[in-house]
Amino acid sequence: MKPLIRVPVGDVATLLGQLREAVLLDGLAVLPISGDDEPDDPIEALVPDEVALVIETSGSTNAPKRVGLSGAALRASAGATSRWFGGTHGQWLLALPATYIAGAQVLVRSLVAGTEPAVMPAGGFTPEGFVDAARTLDPDRPWFTSLVPVQLARLVDAADADRSVRAALGSFEAILLGGQAAPARLVERATALGARVHRTYGSSETAGGCVYDGTPLPGVEVRIVDGEVQLAGRMLAEGYLDDPERTARAFAVDADGRRWYRTGDLGSIGDDGRLRVTGRTDDVMTSGGVKVVLGEVERAVHGVDGFADAVVVAVPDPEWGERAAVVGTGS
Repeated sequence: MKPLIRVPVGDVATLLGQLREAVLLDGLAVLPISGDDEPDDPIEALVPDEVALVIETSGSTNAPKRVGLSGAALRASAGATSRWFGGTHGQWLLALPATYIAGAQVLVRSLVAGTEPAVMPAGGFTPEGFVDAARTLDPDRPWFTSLVPVQLARLVDAADADRSVRAALGSFEAILLGGQAAPARLVERATALGARVHRTYGSSETAGGCVYDGTPLPGVEVRIVDGEVQLAGRMLAEGYLDDPERTARAFAVDADGRRWYRTGDLGSIGDDGRLRVTGRTDDVMTSGGVKVVLGEVERAVHGVDGFADAVVVAVPDPEWGERAAVVGTGS
């Protein structure tokens, strides 16, 4: 066992140094926490020796949990991303909090590549801040960043009137887009502006995105079992800290000794080999005797003009038993 230390994400230099020790040198495990101030007692707990990074996450439907990732898993994930983009060692822009796996992985990828990440100015995400951070990137290296759809939407909206935002969007070798399903129209608008957007699929349990544009990264395997998406590869987490029962439910070992993560997502693999996620295993309602995947309804709603975002939920109905209700925001 070894100590797990809390490190504020506001102090990126210190966090980067601690991650270097944890991920590359098997040092103390790191728990990124919100804020800038160093905690009076940085030691949070003791964790297994193989754990390098702990990410706190609520998931999409479950109670909060702590995901323990090894240095080997994080390095495997970073290496797979690098190979996906031709083995290039580019420079990353950190636009997401490192309390999230997508933000933490920007730092890990930078460490593995041996480059210094650019960092957004303190405060909320703004197109101006994104442009300012992009200007600090090395023009002789390819640029990469990770965003969530709401951030990309702000950039796309601003690019209509601000040429500097448009230029920044088109300057990145790749913009990884994750965190939630991205409206197709948003990706189309970004692409029209010259942005090279790649929709990613993954979670803290898989060290971040491990399927890009429906295709597994090198070393990642995908299978569908009873409609559920399951993932395997060296990037899998060790499990959930102090929760062996949840770990046993989420991770399965097949007859060949291969370890699989049960995502809880519904999906299918097309004839082209691409993964298509359609909803959650616990996100199915029965309406008029017919099973309806709410994720499919939500995806259809996202394709309707006038919706900036939308969530579909099941509500009781006296005639049909259940029906889908849309909670949306206008564009």
